[in-house]
Amino acid sequence: MALERVDSLIEARWIAPVEPAEVIYEEHAVALKDGRIVALLPRDQARQRFAADNHVELGDHLLIPGLVNAHTHAAMSLMRGLADDLPLMPWLTEHVWPVEGALLSADFVRDGTELAVAEMLRGGITSCQDMYFFPDVTASVFERMGMRAVVGLVVIEFPSAWAGTIDEYFEKGTRVHDSWRGHPLISTSLAPHAPYTVSDDSFTRLRTLADQFDIRIQCHVHETAQEIVDSKKQYNERPLARLKRLGVLSEALTAVHMTQLTEVEIEQCAHAGVSIVHCPESNLKLASGFCPVRSLLDAGVNVGIGTDGCASNNDLDLLGETRTAAFMAKGVSADAASLNVHQALRMATLGSAKTMGLEDSIGSIEPGKWADLTAVSLSALELQPVYNPVSHLIYAAGRQHVSDVWVGGKRRVQQGRLVDVDESALIATAQRWAVRARGAQTAAAAGRQS
Repeated sequence: MALERVDSLIEARWIAPVEPAEVIYEEHAVALKDGRIVALLPRDQARQRFAADNHVELGDHLLIPGLVNAHTHAAMSLMRGLADDLPLMPWLTEHVWPVEGALLSADFVRDGTELAVAEMLRGGITSCQDMYFFPDVTASVFERMGMRAVVGLVVIEFPSAWAGTIDEYFEKGTRVHDSWRGHPLISTSLAPHAPYTVSDDSFTRLRTLADQFDIRIQCHVHETAQEIVDSKKQYNERPLARLKRLGVLSEALTAVHMTQLTEVEIEQCAHAGVSIVHCPESNLKLASGFCPVRSLLDAGVNVGIGTDGCASNNDLDLLGETRTAAFMAKGVSADAASLNVHQALRMATLGSAKTMGLEDSIGSIEPGKWADLTAVSLSALELQPVYNPVSHLIYAAGRQHVSDVWVGGKRRVQQGRLVDVDESALIATAQRWAVRARGAQTAAAAGRQS
């Protein structure tokens, strides 16, 4: 009997498919064809069933679904380390916004996004949900570099280099959505920046557009205690209550950060079907608070993990972020069993995919899904011995152990090196932008002092 032809057959010592939950397969293989997963089965059976154009034997590797970064600002990789050790609002108003005012352009977004995509792919991230200006440029970079992305259509009440009025934000966002509709790698979401920068009227328009376009809304919500105080002064209600009043608190909403939650609000999120993105390292660095992950999961709320942007993290390392999330959940709940390694991996893959509305397409190694895969080598001295490969992934390994990455069946990282990407050129470009950013920051500081 003739063997079934496939594009690739990837064999690994261990495979953690995420679905079924908490399962680890040994000596299995994944067959890929036309960018999708055809089968997951024991290695011997795979060799008897398939003939592959590309046969990959990974050895002492753990193969997992590609990591999904549920929240980032890719272009802000060019602001990495620009302003550290500050709370959110001084960080934003005295450093980030002035530098953006001086440098924000299509070129800035293109170069920053290229740097971010390279970093994410090398770290095993195959898809992300982005929020930044010039989403048309961002989408083009993700497509060209072969990384899956949900690109946020930013809405904010003040002018920027991308749009001068609120109507222009909506008009340009609509055009970007229409131009990428149905693309296999790129999709869109509505991206109001935060309740404190978006009006009631704009939120109402966004809710209507979410229904019309059948896409999600991603928004920073309840990020700091001060946000709650300010909202109660301005609107006489907490931000989440305001979003509920405006019809935004729904299954279409992905709320990012959510460090300030009451038990009632957790139940409201569960009832409404809201997804939440946990960004632990950004929240720790900005001293914003702690997302109550265990309480959210217990209430049935879907939770994903995001790195946030490099300006506040300062990296796009989702493996490191997931380890921090696991540790933080234990500390916040005072329960060492609060978030086990399988649950943490699920949050960084299938949970994050659900925050983007892509859980039926990515996030687990299942037949029919896109072949977004990450291989992590567990052969290094510092990873010996291996009792539980998923435990090692979360608690011992790092992104430096990522060896190979596939997006839609196409290899984007091979033996730790990016495929068809000039890394030295990216570094040189980033260094040129750093000179300009430092100058803009110095000018902003002089202006505050005068």
